[in-house]
Amino acid sequence: MSLNSTPSGERVHIGFFGRRNAGKSSVVNAVTNQAVSVVSDVKGTTTDPVTKAMELLPLGPVMIVDTPGFDDEGALGEQRVRRTRQTLNRVDLAVLVVDAAVGQTQADKELVGIFRQKNIPYIIAYNKCDLVPDSRFDDGMAVSALKGINIHELKEAMARLTKTGGEEVPICRDLVQTGDTAVLVIPIDSAAPKGRLILPQQQTIRDLLDAGASALVTRDTELAQTLNALQKPPAMVITDSQVFAKVKDIVPQEIQLTSFSILMARHKGFLETAVKGAAAIDSIADGDTVLIAEGCTHHRQCDDIGTVKLPRLLRSYTGREITVATCSGRDFPEDLSPYRLVIHCGGCMLNERETQYRRGFAEDSGVPFTNYGIAIAYMRGILPRTLSVFPRLQSLLTR
Repeated sequence: MSLNSTPSGERVHIGFFGRRNAGKSSVVNAVTNQAVSVVSDVKGTTTDPVTKAMELLPLGPVMIVDTPGFDDEGALGEQRVRRTRQTLNRVDLAVLVVDAAVGQTQADKELVGIFRQKNIPYIIAYNKCDLVPDSRFDDGMAVSALKGINIHELKEAMARLTKTGGEEVPICRDLVQTGDTAVLVIPIDSAAPKGRLILPQQQTIRDLLDAGASALVTRDTELAQTLNALQKPPAMVITDSQVFAKVKDIVPQEIQLTSFSILMARHKGFLETAVKGAAAIDSIADGDTVLIAEGCTHHRQCDDIGTVKLPRLLRSYTGREITVATCSGRDFPEDLSPYRLVIHCGGCMLNERETQYRRGFAEDSGVPFTNYGIAIAYMRGILPRTLSVFPRLQSLLTR
């Protein structure tokens, strides 16, 4: 996958923050060498977070986020500040842009406090240093978006802070050997996107190729024929969770069976939480509200999984009179107290920090958290089998 086609969820997210007229948008444009944001002398020109996916050397594929002024006022200003706070849940690095002639304001200091509270690496860039003689700052660096002063040095500092040295959690390449074959079951129905595979399916295929394994893709309607045609059994079968019920009856017990949802939950770092959360389905009572959350926005199909299939399965499985609420994109609730359970999508369009924020926020709120596929496997009674590739987690279902 080329840098320009790197999914947004796999990019380093860099947010630019500060008060109005500190020059955030000018610094963004200088750092990216593009007119990413509109610039003017009018306070509050940036009214909503502006995002731009790009390759930024020496960092590589990134998502740049320019935010409204954190000192915005009035009813609309409060909404913009709220959007800025939401942005803080997904950035891997924060750049605080301060007017060098003014110094840090209370709004700037509040932002620094939030960076520290959320454990977000940050840099303070004192912009407009060309207007301040002998500008030196102990807690940041002097830059000038207008004159290009220290912009290269700022990018180098950003690159150093984004190199965490942590190992990426694979999707499945550690579960197969070179030369193995994995069968991927992908149903093509009315809800499937026309002419393409969805991102988790693409990423799984690439991960298998990186391991030197073969990815054999088939529909559920041809799965039995595909397995019979193989000279030797595949190392595993990975299925879309919506056809669990059919696939489990076709795949022999001796062949490992798992799902894209389970693999993506591990890749995003919340598999154990999701397994525990699925068990909470059994404690849903009449009158409870379940939140079904998606990380992206898309055109709803007539039999959409989040708004139609999952609610239908939940009501059928529990036999309870429950309310189902939904949210999508960046509009994750700031208060989870009304909900008995959160069932999230795979999060392929969310970066790791935002996924972990949502999981952690649910845990801190005392609300169980799981994802679509794991919830479906639990309600279909086959979660233990689909966790066979991770035996330690199977014990969570018997406690």
